[in-house]
Amino acid sequence: MLDNDTRSKLKNIIDGIVIEGTTDTCTTTRNHLCTSFSTSTTVKRNFESKAITKEEQAEFLVKYATKNNLLLEHIPQNAIYLARGGESKVYFINSPKSVIKINDAIYYATWLEFFNSVVIHNLLFPSTTYEFLGFLILEDSLSAVLKQPFIISDCPVDLEDVKKLLAYNGFENTYRRGTPTNNYYNKELGLILEDIHDENVISNTQNLFFIDTVFYTAFQEQM
Repeated sequence: MLDNDTRSKLKNIIDGIVIEGTTDTCTTTRNHLCTSFSTSTTVKRNFESKAITKEEQAEFLVKYATKNNLLLEHIPQNAIYLARGGESKVYFINSPKSVIKINDAIYYATWLEFFNSVVIHNLLFPSTTYEFLGFLILEDSLSAVLKQPFIISDCPVDLEDVKKLLAYNGFENTYRRGTPTNNYYNKELGLILEDIHDENVISNTQNLFFIDTVFYTAFQEQM
């Protein structure tokens, strides 16, 4: 169950409040966006209408990255290409064992929503924390470069265990036409967690590791 400190931090993220006392590059970049842009709780409904805002945020981030040495020329050396997911190209680094994800934020209405999602992931799932390395410009489009611990599965994931763990933390499985989906909703916080299936959660030593999450700040009726 989420403790009061975690709930407070989540509420601040959702409300677009600058997070104090944290110096990691992911949170500081998110905080910088918050100084000029507001967090929307209607992204699921107004996705297309946010396109101009997303472009403005991309330009804002390029300037910020240039000033703060976060604009990268290439992916980390010795990175081995693994796969392409829905929004990320994934690479493997042997030492230390980790994955690099090149994420174009296509699943998000704005870049602020993307960084909110990553910060929320890091808060809820510290064992698979994302480290934000910087930005790449690929084919004239901005992409975020993230680093995450590489977790090896030692047995198949039981999605019922995933459902129980998420329910314990306030995320209830959502249904569509009477059929359970891969999506979850936390009514208290107004948080949607999407696309939780057996490729996005790994089981190792009887522990669950969430390696790929998508969070949205939205109300239930807007799903």
